[in-house]
Amino acid sequence: MEDEQLTSLSLTQAAELIHRREVSPLELTRAHLERIESLNPRLNCFITITPDSALQRAGQAEQEVMKGETVDGQPLGALHGIPLALKDLFETKGVRTTHGSKFFQDYVPDSDAVVVALLKAAGAILLGKTNMHEIALGVTNVNPHYGPCRNPWALERVSGGSSGGSAVALAARLCLGSLGSDTGGSIRIPSSLCGVVGLKPTFGRVSLRGVIPLSWNLDHVGPIARTVLDVALLLGQIAGYDPQDPGSVQTPVDDYLAHVKEGVQGWRVALADDEFFAQTDPHVLAAVQEAAQVFAGLGAQVRPAPFPGARQAALANGQMVVSDAAAFHLERLQSQPGDFGDDIRERLQNGLRLTSSDYVLARRAQSLLRRQFEQFFDQYDVLLMPATPVTAPLIEGPDALDQARLLTRYTAPFNLTGLPAMSLPCGFSSDGLPIGLQIVGRPWAEARLLRAAFAYEQATEWHRKHPEWLKK
Repeated sequence: MEDEQLTSLSLTQAAELIHRREVSPLELTRAHLERIESLNPRLNCFITITPDSALQRAGQAEQEVMKGETVDGQPLGALHGIPLALKDLFETKGVRTTHGSKFFQDYVPDSDAVVVALLKAAGAILLGKTNMHEIALGVTNVNPHYGPCRNPWALERVSGGSSGGSAVALAARLCLGSLGSDTGGSIRIPSSLCGVVGLKPTFGRVSLRGVIPLSWNLDHVGPIARTVLDVALLLGQIAGYDPQDPGSVQTPVDDYLAHVKEGVQGWRVALADDEFFAQTDPHVLAAVQEAAQVFAGLGAQVRPAPFPGARQAALANGQMVVSDAAAFHLERLQSQPGDFGDDIRERLQNGLRLTSSDYVLARRAQSLLRRQFEQFFDQYDVLLMPATPVTAPLIEGPDALDQARLLTRYTAPFNLTGLPAMSLPCGFSSDGLPIGLQIVGRPWAEARLLRAAFAYEQATEWHRKHPEWLKK
């Protein structure tokens, strides 16, 4: 199989071919590393690349596949021989973890984050660590220390963040899957702007142990990939209770692939429709409304519905993020403030200015809105809305900063309340930029989100489109 064919496979397709011995983990890994070498200088989506260890592990995986269906008496993992990339805030044993920061530029952990260990146990191969917004406190991925990560659909535009490098690597076919973190939209925003699929699970569904924090109260870890099935497969490998993570919740984990293809016939689907959501770019709004019609065509009962509290939730989330971040980085902010980028230093200082009363009120809003949002899903199976109100802003320009500030508008409410939410492609603007559809559900309903997303994905062609200049 040619390199272009190998890098065009979905994660699920590659896994099946490896298990059937029709694709070699070594040739699959080598094809992705060669593509990284060719394209990363223009995209800047990797901070660290690990070719030697990746090829060594791929060679080992290939030998294991050739020996049979088991390794040391255990069946081959679901990700055996699959090359992945990780956002550079997941601790990786022996591989530096920069957190997109000058402070962590030489930090080499002596153990893996829990989710990294789970991926490795499933047989995954690490290609490297992806670029991110500094300390994860931003959504443009314009990083002053490691350079801006560029959107593959338009190199002069932002990738979104803070998991921008992961989304770009997937859109450019430099890896088959990735993990990101999401505190105000940092999985869903870059997924939306780069035309890939990203899921933020329910708070407590995936362990945060070994993930450098931004906010202990709002951080989520989730998968990013090119298709819904790929995201479902990845989530199944990392979801579960971690008794040593104080935020982890002991609740059953679904089989995310078991019912994903069963459709949405008869489902009650809400389309967010009030003044807060009307403030959206017309191209984005039209694409999401067309997506709602696709759901109706699939047999769902789609109704426009107000979703009160979203504005308040976004504001409270923003206050908690900067306050929590300032607490975590307090010593660094006091001793070496100049080592932070200008935008990050300003946001951390704003976090220090928030009073204890401000924080208590934000936490109270969190409790009230969590209950309110959960009750909304007594009436509906899922909620549809834009992932972002605009497409990818310019990296530089007269309104670049103002446009970037809009990006968390529709994602942050679901960090505050912890509800599962995901973004997947639903169209393009007139200038060829991806648009993301956000699907939200009740707590622990990731399987239903994935089922809804898969039904929509299969009824459309958006996920099959790729930037023309990247095709070889």
